[in-house]
Amino acid sequence: MDHSELIEYVRAQRTGVVSTLGPGGAPQAAYLPLAVTDRGELVFDAKPDSRKVANLRRDGRIAIVIGGTDGTTLQCEGVADAPAGKELERCEAAYLATFPEFADSIGGGGVVVLRVALHWARYGDFRAETPEMREVELPRSG
Repeated sequence: MDHSELIEYVRAQRTGVVSTLGPGGAPQAAYLPLAVTDRGELVFDAKPDSRKVANLRRDGRIAIVIGGTDGTTLQCEGVADAPAGKELERCEAAYLATFPEFADSIGGGGVVVLRVALHWARYGDFRAETPEMREVELPRSG
């Protein structure tokens, strides 16, 4: 799977399980709507006082699993942040292109938009007798 296929996959799936690290280092997970930017960053929203936001402010490391219901998955790891300025506008636009029904929440300040820069991803297809696992070719940062 290449980078453009990752973007297509996330846009088709639209949901996933997001795992962050709690205060004591224990994993905490939530099933959420997910969008993706044209650059391949994952984008989701959360209430400012949620565990996810507190966890990510303390430690930006995150793991996400997308898909599953159709026998395919995309496992991802990366670092999350809360973008600001033009980057926030770009991420909000990507999120609202996928989920226009959340425009009031985004515009009203009831949620924060979080962005995930991926450093590892693997696609799995478990529909055939022999499962297929492929590393995703991510662009090099920097």
